[in-house]
Amino acid sequence: MKRAFKYRFYPTDAQAAELSRTFGCVRKVYNMALAARTEAWTLRQERVNYNATSAMLTAWKKTEELAYLNEVSSVPLQQALRHLQAAFTHFFGKRAKYPRFKSRKRSRKSAEYTTSAFRFSDDRLTLAKMAEPLDIVWSRPLPAGAQPSTVTVSQDTAGRWFVSLLVEDPGLTPLLDNGSAVGVDVGLDHLLTLSTGQKITNPRHERRDRAQLAKAQRELSRKAPGNGANRAKARRKVARIHARITDRRRDQLHKITTRLVRDNQTIVVEDLTVRNLLKNGHLARAISDAAWREFRSMLEYKAAWYGRAVIAVDRWFPSSKLCSSCGALQERMPLQVRTWTCDGCGASHDRDVNAANNLLAAGLAVSACGAGVRPQRRTPGGQSATKQETPRREP
Repeated sequence: MKRAFKYRFYPTDAQAAELSRTFGCVRKVYNMALAARTEAWTLRQERVNYNATSAMLTAWKKTEELAYLNEVSSVPLQQALRHLQAAFTHFFGKRAKYPRFKSRKRSRKSAEYTTSAFRFSDDRLTLAKMAEPLDIVWSRPLPAGAQPSTVTVSQDTAGRWFVSLLVEDPGLTPLLDNGSAVGVDVGLDHLLTLSTGQKITNPRHERRDRAQLAKAQRELSRKAPGNGANRAKARRKVARIHARITDRRRDQLHKITTRLVRDNQTIVVEDLTVRNLLKNGHLARAISDAAWREFRSMLEYKAAWYGRAVIAVDRWFPSSKLCSSCGALQERMPLQVRTWTCDGCGASHDRDVNAANNLLAAGLAVSACGAGVRPQRRTPGGQSATKQETPRREP
């Protein structure tokens, strides 16, 4: 199975200039191809594929105004056309929106090189059009004998340079089935609550640096609009603070998800629509800082690596209102209620631990009986609650 290893590197002035030119040419080719495909469909109802845009690129290089495209490696330009083709494939498959034009200021700066456009030997990576290898900080070793199939170079908004190497990793093999299962309830007071009763504290990374971030943003707002050096310096300062927050958050999520996947054969989570939850103006900032969507994404691809199962329970399943002991369903469960006592059996529950236990039971029922199956639930009056009568879960 292939895996990407990302490292930071420090280019020389010549390498930085070459890569910056490559980023600009990649963006230009992508935008021109997107414009050509859009125009062909709008005016002539004609679909233009990758082969046609590749022929266009050859013609563009022969023109006087676009002759500068010959100054950079041709491989990243061809890869940009392939990425555009993939974007249209996802659009026609109704998996994504219509492709958008790349912006010089807002879009990610990156270029992808295939095996014909780089040399890799003895941990020394040399890209096409460059005489010297990149000065890479090898923060972790690559798998023994690994040879990259593609190399992606990028620069973030804070000005940091990164290189990502896609290699075959023989270490990604399924782990032994330990039969363990855990339910995971996400939250804001605690980032995660497990059905085992363990709670993982929410570090609130953004809140820790909020004062420093606000100060940097005020300084940026006072700079004159335009491309001045002072404004660029202030913008990079804001970007560095955001990058530090993101790095801390991602590091913690990697550690948590790796431990969950290694310790449990089955992991049950709730199928939350984070995009809709962010419409809540009072909680949007806290939800964004918790990164629930990124947590689930990491959990899913690591589970695929190691042969584990991630089950997502329907978002309308009332895990907080349902008694995990007797199945009694409470009518209301306001957000401020953190502990409650069941009217049916008298059991006392911690709100989050109870929700995690209910998620685990629902997930195991799904894996045993098929999708859509829910555990039996009873209202305090003793009547069964059908799927149609399931009340919406209050956050």
